[in-house]
Amino acid sequence: MQQLMEFVSNHALIVAAFFAVLGMLIYTEYVRFFSGIPNLSPHAATQLLNDNGAIFVDVRDEKEYKAGHIKGARSIPVSQLNKHIHEIEKYKETDVVVYCDNGMRTSRVTGKLKKQGFTKVSTIAGGLKNWEKANLPLVNK
Repeated sequence: MQQLMEFVSNHALIVAAFFAVLGMLIYTEYVRFFSGIPNLSPHAATQLLNDNGAIFVDVRDEKEYKAGHIKGARSIPVSQLNKHIHEIEKYKETDVVVYCDNGMRTSRVTGKLKKQGFTKVSTIAGGLKNWEKANLPLVNK
């Protein structure tokens, strides 16, 4: 116990950074768990597209979108959501699948979409990185 206290006193900045990162991680997972937004596997998202005509919304910035995205996905960066939400207004009753690189940016967007009356909002668990791990195609057109 004495060694632990000595370590903490000698490395206070590292310990503080560790607890800050841990707190952010816990908060993110808490919000994701209690948001009520389903996290779909890449294959489940593909099935939703094929069976129900879901639309995909890519919330990464334009440069990331151009580097590779899911075919047919609409690009609406998180920072421009309020400005461009009207582009998807007609899909309020349609399945809307939101994704980013790793799933961290989607919670802000899905919350706003729910508040705007979108009824079938979901995300891709793990984002585009998980999509690529599942060997699903990307386009860069």
